[in-house]
Amino acid sequence: MINSVHRLDLNLLTTLDALLVELNVTRAARRLHLSQPAVSVQLARLREYFDDPLLLPGPRGMRPTARANELREPLRHALALLTEAILPSAPFDPRLATPTWRIAAFDYGEFTVLLPALGRLRDAAPSSRLALVQSAPAQVAIKADQGEIDLSLMTAAEAPQGLRSRSLFTERYVLAGRIDHPQLKRRPTLAQFCKLDHVIASPDGGGFQGVTDVALSELGMARRVVMSVPHFLFLITILERSDLVALVPSRLIEGNTSLRVVEPPLEVPGFEMVMVWPERVHRDPAHRWLREQIAEAV
Repeated sequence: MINSVHRLDLNLLTTLDALLVELNVTRAARRLHLSQPAVSVQLARLREYFDDPLLLPGPRGMRPTARANELREPLRHALALLTEAILPSAPFDPRLATPTWRIAAFDYGEFTVLLPALGRLRDAAPSSRLALVQSAPAQVAIKADQGEIDLSLMTAAEAPQGLRSRSLFTERYVLAGRIDHPQLKRRPTLAQFCKLDHVIASPDGGGFQGVTDVALSELGMARRVVMSVPHFLFLITILERSDLVALVPSRLIEGNTSLRVVEPPLEVPGFEMVMVWPERVHRDPAHRWLREQIAEAV
């Protein structure tokens, strides 16, 4: 008869291990905190399962059969692995840990979230490694479940269903241009704003409309968008070296002395920045530590 592990009560393996150590039913029962009759019943079940007597009467207790001797070391190893697997995880010690975290973010998230957190991550976990990757929001959930991404930084509107999330901050837009821009010496009127030459960041590539244009269209107005770029950081360089202006997230240019910043002449909806992660790492002590460090940094 072919035996299946699914038929075997795993508690019987613990009993067999104790019997092979003690070679005595009474001492094995004491070791397991069971009665001697209970251990005898379990030994009978083990003999039936393995189709082998396993332990035979001897001059000084019991002696194992050849089959029992074959089982001794593999059984001890398997029980040790099982015990390790089900015990609570040890507390995460960032000073000794060597994790590699893979975080998906575009340039805005890199600059406003990861850059502020980098110093504390390196100081607290000097042996850790950080891999930054880019992934379209539609692919984040799949890659997270497959283990290709541990954490992703994105707007709440982009966050896919089915992932855990935590809000980091709410962002707003400001109007920016080079520090000596002649049209930004004061806050422009709405008409003046529309006549300026604008550059827009289009992460999807090639777009010439955004939330600002939606807000203007509701007022029956339109602005002059003359350039579209895929990255915010390149957009900032353009602002510093040209007469183009842009509505940019305020955190992106905070403290930049090369730019003049004024409030836009119309209300433009901001966005909420979040981090998202898969259920598979939600309770992992190392991942929890990483999330706390990022949240505190911003």
